[in-house]
Amino acid sequence: MCTQLFDPKVDYVFKNIFGSEKHPRILISFLNACIKPKEPIVEVKLKNTEITKEYIEDSFSRLDILAKTSTGELINIEMQRADERNMVKRSLYYWSKAYISEYTGKGAYANLPRTICINVLDFILLEEEKFHNKYLIQNASNNNLLTDTLELHFIEIPKMKDIDESDLLSIWVGFLEDPNNEKVISLERKVEELQEAKEELARISRDPKEAENYRMRENARNDRLNALLSAEEKGERKAKLEIAKSLKGILSDEIISEKTGLSLEEIKSL
Repeated sequence: MCTQLFDPKVDYVFKNIFGSEKHPRILISFLNACIKPKEPIVEVKLKNTEITKEYIEDSFSRLDILAKTSTGELINIEMQRADERNMVKRSLYYWSKAYISEYTGKGAYANLPRTICINVLDFILLEEEKFHNKYLIQNASNNNLLTDTLELHFIEIPKMKDIDESDLLSIWVGFLEDPNNEKVISLERKVEELQEAKEELARISRDPKEAENYRMRENARNDRLNALLSAEEKGERKAKLEIAKSLKGILSDEIISEKTGLSLEEIKSL
């Protein structure tokens, strides 16, 4: 019987595939595809591998992946499916936390590592055409690089319209979007790490215990989304009431109702 695969964009599943000590080749392949370093990454050490039951159930928990390369670079990866209107600043915050995590207070600042944050997003964030954009600290007048210590990547999955077989990052994004995509399936024979990721996804999807964890994480996410929507609705209603109050005496209650969407009873009570 064919197993229905979990969505690899669910952060719990994403971390189990790309942040597994049992499958370092998957993460190395993804990092080389995204960062495209001059010298390919050949080894990584994961620094946050544990996923507790409380971590899964807590909708505010961030299931990110933090890895250190053999050359000392720190790389933080986050899979984010919902736009919470704070992605850029949150990425800078996570970068700063990772950056200072190596500082013991005794060494020189010069020893602080090059730190990279990779944000994989299932929504459109930036006013850029490409699905993958990299940001650095550069001189505003001549684009000279100040330092390569900070590097932020944003991968916007919805912007990629088709898989480019010549671009490994495009292939990985295609896998995240739809692991059963015909082109992804055909590429599994060519890209060993992709096949390994697909096999691990299938294993997780067949495991009853993992299925329960998947369900709990999805429930936690839905609870958080509902809370955010409720907060937005309350904020919108408050703004409408303030607008209606300012228009009282200027426009008729009927027109105010039409413009704000509030009922006549609500407007008359102001």
